[in-house]
This record gives sequence, structure tokens and C-alpha cells, in this order.
Amino acid sequence: MDLKYWRYELRLTDTWRIASNLDSGGKTAHPVVFVELTAPDGLQGYGESAPSHRYLETVDTVVEFLHRVDATRLSFQDIPASLEYLDALAPGHHAARAALDVALWDGAARAVAKPVHDLLGLGFSEGRHRTAFSIGISSPPRIREKVLNAAAFPILKLKLGSERDHENLAALRSAAPDKPLMVDANEAWQTKEAALNNLEWLADDGRILLVEQPMPATAATADLAWLKARTPLPLFADESCRFESDIVACAAGFHGVNVKLVKCGGIYWAMKMLQAAQRAGLKTMLGCMIESSLLISAAAHLAELADYLDLDGNLLIANDPFEGVTAEQGQLSFARCAQPKGLRVRMRSGSCSK
Repeated sequence: MDLKYWRYELRLTDTWRIASNLDSGGKTAHPVVFVELTAPDGLQGYGESAPSHRYLETVDTVVEFLHRVDATRLSFQDIPASLEYLDALAPGHHAARAALDVALWDGAARAVAKPVHDLLGLGFSEGRHRTAFSIGISSPPRIREKVLNAAAFPILKLKLGSERDHENLAALRSAAPDKPLMVDANEAWQTKEAALNNLEWLADDGRILLVEQPMPATAATADLAWLKARTPLPLFADESCRFESDIVACAAGFHGVNVKLVKCGGIYWAMKMLQAAQRAGLKTMLGCMIESSLLISAAAHLAELADYLDLDGNLLIANDPFEGVTAEQGQLSFARCAQPKGLRVRMRSGSCSK
């Protein structure tokens, strides 16, 4: 195998603010790393890493890991052995490993002329899967403007965790009074009592589907269980749930989990996490970071395993170098890509699954 990788900066269409980056003023761009694997016969697979500082990963740590990879140990014909090699190469580096995992599945699926979801035995039901559209923390007038611009999306997701939470929810409801809403606190509420007060306030809205990560991931299990026993709204773990080994603990304090490819290491581990969550009786969500259509499309191949989808990272950027799964009116679809192989993505100037 030949391995190539390159850095790329995704430019956001609007300053992105969530509870964890308010002190820095939010972000206007997000750096990622793309990878390309090429087999001796010329078959190629593409992947993407969208590392998060929250998990102590950056494009520098991704590139450092990729530089250490012996690509001759990777094969589209033997993904289990390839992933075993990557897992043993260095601890951590899940975002970097996710890029290679995605590229391996892309190439393996195209080698047998199948889309990834069929290679995994999952399928993909056209017309069934809807993604939420995320609204970051901003001023109430800007919140209202964003919501009006997202009128085509049937489900919204509002980021909370600022002093203007009440005003921002009111601004959202002034523009979309009846639309189903997910809420993400991003670890903002520091005590179980504060979290419960906010959950009770949110429950009065009457249209909120769930609340993500109301307390820090470092919160005591007993506090999370206390909150779960009293909450009027379903709670989903995000920062508290990175790996399959977290599922059992999350079941004590949450009703569901948000699984992201870059958190856990790629398509394979995300699939294992979603299946483990289902066995544990938890609801499931597929989420994302700020990502291009390449990584969003990779996650979309697991949509059959998810009760909720928040795969909109590519919709928040202005310079997406790839095309893939579409989200017209929030409906995820691979139908516009004529090439039914691999991740079903293409570079902006190329053909599907180049």
C-alpha cells in the first residue's frame, strides 16, 4: 500500500461557539487531515481525521501518527489485521486511526463493487434517515436568523451553556415554535442540581427530544444516576462515551449515547459501540465534529444502527472539498451518487469514489 496524507482547513460559514470554546471566542475554521491509500493494483481508498482538542488530539498529533505508519502492513483484503496493526502502533490517536479505518473500508468496499453499508451487512434505507441541523451559541437575533435559514430542516439542535440560554431558546422558538429540538449542553452544568433545574426549565418547552451531556464527563457516576432518576427529558452521553468500554457506565446515568467516528477510531469501532449500546438498552445517535462530506458520508453508512442522527458538520463549512451523502431538507441520501461503491464520495472536481 502507498499512503499519502495532507492537511486542510475547513472554513466555517459562521463563528462556531459551544460551551467549551466560549472563552476563546469560538472558531472560524477547523483543521483536518485527509488520507489516501493506494493498493498495488491502483485501487484507492480515502479517509479523514477531524481531531478535537477536547480529546487532546490535533492535526499535529494526527500527522505524527501517520508518519509512523508502515503502509505495507495495511490491506483492503484484510481489514481486521490492518486495524490490529494500527491499534498496536501507539496508544490513543483515535482520530488518526479513524482516517485510516475509513480509507480501508472505502477501498475494501470498492474492491467488491459494494457500498460500505452493504459490505457491513447493514444496508441503507433511502427516505428514512433525517439529520438534525445544529445552531451554535450566539446572540438571540443571530439565533433567530440561523433558525430561519434552516427552515428546511425538520429537526434542530441548539447548543446551550451560556448566560443567554433562556434568551436563545426563546429566539429559536420565535422562528420555529413547533419544531422538534435536540439540546446539547457540552458539559456546561457543573452540579447535578444545576443540571436538574435546567432540565426542568427545558421540559416546559414541550418539543425537546433529548439533552446531550448536561454535566461534565468527570462527574461522579452517583451524580449522573441521581440526575437520570429525576430528569424529565432523555439524557444522552457524548463526552462521557468515547469507547465501547464506556457503554456499561453510561447506562447508569444516561438513556442514550452519541457515537462519533473520530472519538472511537473509525467505522468499525463506531459500529461495535452502536451495537453494544443497543444490547444495553440505550438509544443511539450518530454525531460528528466539524467535518467534510467524506467523514460525514462514512458515518452515514451506519445510519441503520442509529435512532437519531446529527450528521451536519459538512453543512457548516464553506469549502468542502468532497461531495457525498446529501441532506436536502434534512433527509440523508446517497441516491445522487451514481457510483454505488465504497463511501460513495467524490472530490469536487472528480467522479464518485475516484
